[in-house]
Amino acid sequence: MQERAPTAGQSAAPLIAVSRAVAHLRGLPSLLGHAVRYRREVRDAAVCGGVIAWGRKPSAEAAAEFAARNRLPLLRLEDGFLRSVGLGAQEPPLSVVVDDTGIYYDATAPSQLESLISSVQSEAHFARARNLVAAWRAARISKYNHTRDYEHELPTRYVLVADQTRGDASIRYGLADETSFQCMLAAALAEHPQCTVLLKVHPEVMAGRKRGHFDLAQLAREPRVQVLGEDVHPVSLLEHAEAVYTVTSQIGFEGLLWGKPVRTFGMPFYAGWGLTQDELPVPERRKPVLLEALVHAALLDYPRYIDPETGLRCEAERVLEWMGLQKRMRARFPSVVYAKGFSIYKREIVRSFFQGSDVRFVRRDAALPSGATLAVWGRKPVAETGVKILRLEDGFIRSVGLGADLVRPLSWVMDGNGIYYDATCPSDLELILQQAHFDDALKGRARMLQALLVAEGLTKYNVGTTVWQRPAGRSRVILVPGQVESDASLAYGAPGIRRNLELLRAVREANPDAWIVYKPHPDVVAGLRRQGQGEDGAARWGDEMLTSASMGELLLAVDEVHTLTSLAGFEALLRGKKVVCYGQPFYAGWGLTEDVIPFTRRTRRLTLDEMVAGVLILYPTYISRSSGKFTTPERALDELLEWREKGAASTPWWSGIYRFVVRRILRKR
Repeated sequence: MQERAPTAGQSAAPLIAVSRAVAHLRGLPSLLGHAVRYRREVRDAAVCGGVIAWGRKPSAEAAAEFAARNRLPLLRLEDGFLRSVGLGAQEPPLSVVVDDTGIYYDATAPSQLESLISSVQSEAHFARARNLVAAWRAARISKYNHTRDYEHELPTRYVLVADQTRGDASIRYGLADETSFQCMLAAALAEHPQCTVLLKVHPEVMAGRKRGHFDLAQLAREPRVQVLGEDVHPVSLLEHAEAVYTVTSQIGFEGLLWGKPVRTFGMPFYAGWGLTQDELPVPERRKPVLLEALVHAALLDYPRYIDPETGLRCEAERVLEWMGLQKRMRARFPSVVYAKGFSIYKREIVRSFFQGSDVRFVRRDAALPSGATLAVWGRKPVAETGVKILRLEDGFIRSVGLGADLVRPLSWVMDGNGIYYDATCPSDLELILQQAHFDDALKGRARMLQALLVAEGLTKYNVGTTVWQRPAGRSRVILVPGQVESDASLAYGAPGIRRNLELLRAVREANPDAWIVYKPHPDVVAGLRRQGQGEDGAARWGDEMLTSASMGELLLAVDEVHTLTSLAGFEALLRGKKVVCYGQPFYAGWGLTEDVIPFTRRTRRLTLDEMVAGVLILYPTYISRSSGKFTTPERALDELLEWREKGAASTPWWSGIYRFVVRRILRKR
């Protein structure tokens, strides 16, 4: 969605923060539409547009005094109700609320949110709110989204009761106190005699680092109360609860989003509108409304959102969609994943691709518990039995620069059955291509990805600058891409010819009149991998050798690509070229290539759109360079284009040293 303009009436003047932490909060200027200045950095407060205070924290009172003294407007800020993946101490907010009247959790006075809730009356607004609720449920998100779903068995019938930590400002300003929690628990037990009361307490209360509102030792003697102190995602608790009991916790609002009866014992922002059963008297200014009005005001009108990848203002739907992607991707693997054989450099990358799991690096298979999940690179052998193996490899849209140069990847594949280049057994990719349902929307995405890749000349590594001219008068030009002969894709995907020179010879013998262009592998050209056996004699079978040409442009200029297992064959298919496979790469055997060695296991005939959808959308995992979080292939391509524009400026300073060392090692062998 388009970036939203600042609220009407705002000026471009900077805002003042009396708290250094608030002043330097990442993303806040974009969220507010103003520059933010720390009070001590401001010489003349009169040129500023206002003062910002964080809710009703102690620093907020200092902000209010400063605003009054300088006759400036006061804006109170708080985290939005859809905030981030991690907690506040770990990540800046993706949404904040801005209130020039009060603040949403203070029921002692009006707030801008109350006015917004009362004013939502349009059917178009109601429809958008209903769509948002449906998307919220489908994405299974919450305010914070770093935790996993509850993995144990829940009671057959239960009501969910939410404790809060002592000192939470929303309790006092929500017209509640310590006795409110005792009343809440008593009501839950009395009103649902056939249900277990699932009491959710803060994990730090269970650990003894914070105080809640219940005596846990006493609750242990109550047979109908089950205390849950694990840090779990609330959705898994909400969706099967028969009712939700809160004092002022946001879990009550989320209970409404999930269609649950909600009972309140304070006066949170979502109470008093006829949508909850409230223990306290309702303020006169709150009148019954539809749930859609509450949702539209609380999630669409009141907060401001920032796109986690572009840093620009956006709408709630964009953040919700992105957060849903994070939730899905973080839940794919077990809570603990073991990893073996990774260098110190790669360990940080492994952790980023396994966000949502605790990655533990081990040196010996014997250190693994039975049933563990173990991540290894490529086809590395694993001696341990009784473990689930995940094989990792670079994705097909990787970087600007070579993997052998230790350039950080945009994508990896994470395969639980095999690995895409191993033709000896099925991989996750092969199963996707053989079995997946490719609907029109997915094929449409694939078609757009293909068009962008071709139009921008994007390939796996995006190296090479020389523009190649097709020889005049040649009616048939064949490109033969060289490969690193020690590469596992040849060992496991080329049952016949495995050497570049042998491939060139076979291509020449089958095509005596064609103009054959040979392009050595860029790692070999860079001196980072050893040259193939006899590869310096390529001129005997080829007509021309290219070392620095851009693969994207080269593929457009040739007629055919003949290869063993090179990814260049897939990239040629994207550009509508004839591809002849002398090995068994992942893209062979589906009816799109001419295969010298038949592939009987692959029986499905695919369209190019279906192939692209499986290879570039469903199989790989992408990590954004800007956010460090999971992203889509579409966004990965946008970032790749930005990266390519920066060129050498983004190359690590140590890459030259690394190349020098590797070349010396190879020369000594």
